[in-house]
Amino acid sequence: MGERDYSAITPQIENYTKLCYEDCIIEPSMYIEHNVFRGLRDLNGKGVLTGLTEISEVKSKNLVDGQEVPCPGELYYRGYDVKKLVKGFVSENRYGFEEITYLLLFGKLPSKNALEEFKEVLASYRSLPDSFVRDIIMKAPSTDMMNSLARSVLTMYSYDNNPDDTSIPNVLRQCLQLIATFPLLSVYSYQAYNYYICGNNSFFIHEPDPALSTAENILQMLRLDRKYTELEAKILDIALVLHAEHGGGNNSTFSTRVISSSGTDTYSAIAGALGSLKGPKHGGANIKVYNMFNDIKEHVRDWNDRDEVEAYLAKILHKEAFDHSGLIYGMGHAVYSVSDPRAEIFKSFVESLSREKGLTDEYQLYALVEELGPKVIAKERKIYKGVSANVDFYSGFVYGMLGLPTELFTPVFAIARITGWSAHRIEELMNSSKIIRPAYKSVQAHRDYVDLNNRS
Repeated sequence: MGERDYSAITPQIENYTKLCYEDCIIEPSMYIEHNVFRGLRDLNGKGVLTGLTEISEVKSKNLVDGQEVPCPGELYYRGYDVKKLVKGFVSENRYGFEEITYLLLFGKLPSKNALEEFKEVLASYRSLPDSFVRDIIMKAPSTDMMNSLARSVLTMYSYDNNPDDTSIPNVLRQCLQLIATFPLLSVYSYQAYNYYICGNNSFFIHEPDPALSTAENILQMLRLDRKYTELEAKILDIALVLHAEHGGGNNSTFSTRVISSSGTDTYSAIAGALGSLKGPKHGGANIKVYNMFNDIKEHVRDWNDRDEVEAYLAKILHKEAFDHSGLIYGMGHAVYSVSDPRAEIFKSFVESLSREKGLTDEYQLYALVEELGPKVIAKERKIYKGVSANVDFYSGFVYGMLGLPTELFTPVFAIARITGWSAHRIEELMNSSKIIRPAYKSVQAHRDYVDLNNRS
């Protein structure tokens, strides 16, 4: 598909941009004057309460003598501590993502028989309509896998015999199909991109294996030889579990609930969530971390030299290095302050994978930056709450060790989070009859109309 030439209208766009900057900027002080919580959260990171949920809980503070005191982060899925959930299936040498999907959707842990039945249901949905790959994915490959994924989701509306029915049985069926097919849509979109846009000579499509877990299928579909180690699959499975859900307030899940509250179809709601997750402030954050570490490895001579590493982190913070944003990516979270439990869980498995891959030096560098980053930030910035490594800090490193291309980093997040989105969509439809509509206060002064001939 050829690129369109917009050069003829470039001067007009530049003029329009100037107009936007002249008349569309709101003074920051006005947000304070009108007591507006920008980003729907206060300076301490506490979100404005907009709803109730039983799906998950993100805990970062304890109430002590009537005061909120930061505590090590905790994450609960349907009331169960995620650390204990992970410990449970890991100790039994099982894959956990399918079990967690069942828990998040239905509110209870499955029995052994129920889990096996659920896996069979997901396997039965793990296919795409005839010619979908050829007609939808291959004929219009995208340079961005998230856009390709969103387009595929919207197109699946056309293949659904009952797309607009928002009854719970129908929505549940649609959600299960999307949960099952997201790995296929993501991997196949990458294969098309790799072949048609990157110009690589090999193009292959591996069918999913119904006997394999979601994590195993991602790896075997992505790799030409279909081979993977058990450790690789188990760590990818844990990554999916940790990214499956994170409360109703995160941007993409809140988007799902906002869009669902309008009564629209499942495909539109999930496509909207994908658009949110694509953003570098949300699902794309792990790519930023991954690229930042590549930059650190290139510019720091001795990765074990604490002073040299700390000095370079200071340069990043001063906008003198990496992308000049002044951000140490992977540090800090909107809710967690003392620690992110997902990062803690992940880190315990990352080291073993780095040993298998012969990348222990890289792991030690990550661990050192995790230690020094908060100290550097505290020296330079006013901190309203604690700063610690978040889950994105290690996820990009893991995906890189697994050989996942960076183009798939955020889609892997989506493959996991579609579970949480589905649970929240169902909960929203079951418990709310009102469209979500927060208020925005107009601060534009009223003006008199001027007829066209008298305007400057």
